[in-house]
Amino acid sequence: MMILVFQPAEEGGRGAKIMLEVGILENVDAIFGLHVSSRFPIGTVAGRSGPVLAGSGFFKVVISGKGGHAAISQHPIDPILAASNVIVSLQHLVSREADPLNSQVVTVAKFQGGGAFNVIPNSVTIGGTFRAFSKEIITGQVVVHRCNATVNFDDKPLYLSTVSNKELHRYFGNVARDMLGEKNVLEMQPLMGAEDFSFFAEAVLGYFYMVGMQNESQGQPGPAHSPYFTINEDVHPYGAALHASLATRYLIEYQQPKFVSSKGSSRDEL
Repeated sequence: MMILVFQPAEEGGRGAKIMLEVGILENVDAIFGLHVSSRFPIGTVAGRSGPVLAGSGFFKVVISGKGGHAAISQHPIDPILAASNVIVSLQHLVSREADPLNSQVVTVAKFQGGGAFNVIPNSVTIGGTFRAFSKEIITGQVVVHRCNATVNFDDKPLYLSTVSNKELHRYFGNVARDMLGEKNVLEMQPLMGAEDFSFFAEAVLGYFYMVGMQNESQGQPGPAHSPYFTINEDVHPYGAALHASLATRYLIEYQQPKFVSSKGSSRDEL
């Protein structure tokens, strides 16, 4: 029995964990996930054994000062200045506090504060994403600038690192080489992006791979999540055919698990 699992709320909503909680992978032995990639040529696929994607989380910081007129800046307590120093200090986490052999990322991508050119606001909100993080850096810089900070890691849930099973990596390679040829099956390096497929791969044997869609004759597609990103729809047959082959050959080569249908199940099954 094959079950098709889609990805509602994958971006920031941790939909996979919610699906797990309602039993989506009951009686399932293994799961395969795929993602298109503009880093690899069309007709190729890439995977690896072990960590594929990083774990990630999000943070929001509200820095409170004392608002006032910009022309008499000695009276207000400026949260924008404090927030600016926090952002600079956070970069030192990776360059000076983290083990250089362990890839880590801290990115501040949100800065909201003030609505006028000549008024210092009462507070500033900054936010971003992290792979390794310590909130002491934030609170220390805020105190220097006579402000207060509220650091929140709970607005959005943490994502686990996506780890591909070693045995499934061997199996994936066999199936992909039979379909695409030896030269079109590539070994990829781990990426610092994150995926809620990680929750599936923690619950059962899991494997996550990339399907190349780069076509030089059509120009270089922009990277994912950039405003220049475009889909090469020629990739669809490659992904669909390989995914179907992975599922059908798995049932042939490995012991097929017994599937007990539950009443009211809404899962798509083949």
